[in-house]
Amino acid sequence: MIVTVDALQRLKTIRHGFLTRRGGVSDGIYDSLNCGLGTTDDRAHVLENRARAVQAAGLNAGPLNTAYQVHSAKVLVVDSPLDQENRPQVDGLVTKTRGVNLGVLTADCGPVLFADQHAGVVGAAHAGWKGALGGVLQETVRVMETLGARRENIVAAVGPCIGQESYEVGTEFPTPFIAQDPDNARFFGAADACRKFHFDLAGYCAHQLTRMGLAEVTISGHDTCALESDFFSYRRKTKRGEPDYGRQVSVIGLV
Repeated sequence: MIVTVDALQRLKTIRHGFLTRRGGVSDGIYDSLNCGLGTTDDRAHVLENRARAVQAAGLNAGPLNTAYQVHSAKVLVVDSPLDQENRPQVDGLVTKTRGVNLGVLTADCGPVLFADQHAGVVGAAHAGWKGALGGVLQETVRVMETLGARRENIVAAVGPCIGQESYEVGTEFPTPFIAQDPDNARFFGAADACRKFHFDLAGYCAHQLTRMGLAEVTISGHDTCALESDFFSYRRKTKRGEPDYGRQVSVIGLV
């Protein structure tokens, strides 16, 4: 039901978890731990699933704060519960308030969790290719620093996301990444007979994080598109022509 990483697990005042799709109450295409408020799933089911996610991660009982994610580089400081009926349009959340639970929703994009235990600051970012390229990870670290965090003390983990073998992209896709840094070419597998590349989203995110000089950067290594029984996937849904798809949640908080 939950994936954790050692780098965050050993921080005694912080709890985290990358939730899978298992262990919830939803059914049909949302089976079973769908935590997306923007889906057409039964709202009562989604709220129950979100409460289960908070409990599974060992966070303090209370609401789960998530945003209306728009693939931006905008990051918000959260010091009290957000209105989940009118969610802010941002892709990163940061807090130093104990008991404020942060979450990001994904279904192939990269969930990235951050923690500076010394300063008592945590963050969560939604990093699809557009947000990652646009700087959402750098902005999350910058906003954490405004609350007293120091990048040399920040631990970051890239959670389950679409794997390189599953992430086929067109020949035009690498252009903005290589324009940013020619070294980014290494995150694109060789073109195949159909003139396609395969993009390593997790590797790219981890590279961006490492370049910032963080204390530790780790990757969970789970491919959300390939592991159907464990994760929701937008790409898998698109290939099948399904009407909607569930979202798994990744959570972090100070306890």
